[in-house]
Amino acid sequence: MSAQLTFRADLFATETSSAVDLHLVEAERLTDWTDMQPKRVRAFLESVGFTARSGQIALVPDADGVLSHAAVGRGTARDRARTRFCLGGARAKLPAQTYRLHHALDPDALAEETLGWCLGGYEFRQFRQGDAPALARMIAPEGVDLAWLNAIVTGEILTRDLINTPASHMGPEELEAAFMALAHEHGATASVIYGDDLLYQNLPLIHAVGRASERSPRLLDLRWGEAGPRLTLVGKGVCFDTGGLNLKPGASMGLMKKDMGGAATVMGLAHMIMAQGWPVQLRVLVPAVENAVSGNAMRPGDILMSRKGLSVEINNTDAEGRLVLADALALADEDAPDLMICMATLTGAARVALGPDVPPFFTHDTDFARILMEASAKVRDPLWQLPLHPAYESQIEPGIADLDNAPSGGMAGAITAALFLQRFVEVCPRFAHFDIYGYQPNAAPGRPKGGVGQGARALFAALPGVLGL
Repeated sequence: MSAQLTFRADLFATETSSAVDLHLVEAERLTDWTDMQPKRVRAFLESVGFTARSGQIALVPDADGVLSHAAVGRGTARDRARTRFCLGGARAKLPAQTYRLHHALDPDALAEETLGWCLGGYEFRQFRQGDAPALARMIAPEGVDLAWLNAIVTGEILTRDLINTPASHMGPEELEAAFMALAHEHGATASVIYGDDLLYQNLPLIHAVGRASERSPRLLDLRWGEAGPRLTLVGKGVCFDTGGLNLKPGASMGLMKKDMGGAATVMGLAHMIMAQGWPVQLRVLVPAVENAVSGNAMRPGDILMSRKGLSVEINNTDAEGRLVLADALALADEDAPDLMICMATLTGAARVALGPDVPPFFTHDTDFARILMEASAKVRDPLWQLPLHPAYESQIEPGIADLDNAPSGGMAGAITAALFLQRFVEVCPRFAHFDIYGYQPNAAPGRPKGGVGQGARALFAALPGVLGL
């Protein structure tokens, strides 16, 4: 699977004299903009009631009835705070012609809108017959870093494609194939540990979670770059989660193809970093498993040993993500990276707290948190910091073992999961865990319903400052 699987056509059209003028208009500037238009255009806009409300489109014909201008409303400041990627929403509604953008945007807003336009071209069609409908295209606006934009768009498309592909076609083997393709694309080295070799190489929790499936568990390991700060990305790759013997109800199992969203997101972020040629030593670790049910599945009440030597009582086999991550984090920590990022579709508690659109992250590093939150606001990729509250440590200590994978009580589940993962990172001086959702439940501009990257763009903007690049 390539990053271009469902991303149709190039990012932008080439220059053409027949391009339609596309005006992006903010409601506060509507009068000034309208006054600058020809009388014919002003009369048409008044006749159709164009007020520049967010997402409103006006298609202005010339004297022969041919489209000559298109206006897209960007709304008020309040509208823009509530809605991202206005152009991304407009793209699907515009006639499939070539457009030349006219705007009065600052550089950050222009970057957001051009990114939205590109992502507005995404449609997952791997299992649909027939050709996709033609899309509106745009000449690249001046002031846009096309290499930067291409890296982000193709990374995000890779993430979306991986999440959207159903588990019948995206098990551990297929995720490995995509991982290897990513390594090959960028000249990285990659290795895999399979099946029972996980036991022999002291990765027992990954093996325990994946052993019940006919599709062998594995650990994927990519390395790229020979100089610079050492950055390690770890992503949860549970390709489908039945819940194990603590079987999920059907309604909760329906979206579990997305339980490898952490892996998909770190792979998309890794693509962005490698595409831009950052001077870093990058490592990507993905424990790829299927949490299935069979006679040899792990059981509630079992006590398992981890790579780190900590014992874990299994009080719920549906809390499997933190188990596979624990071994991967312990392995990564042995390499002593300068910064380690963990991303996972881990807890329902995070969704209850912050909803599907705002992933929480956890870190003790105040400088990292500050830079990340500033980047999150700048690039409109929402995140929010939750605390690694030490008073809750006792909740993950069951007494019979060192750790409990599913504390009883049902409170602070996202925090206790993060505290659990933190136990497996001791050497790395800077560590952050992201509890993402990885799915857009309702279509929005630039983000159709389905798999979506979360946190990667904010990290892509923040990491140069964090790593001193």
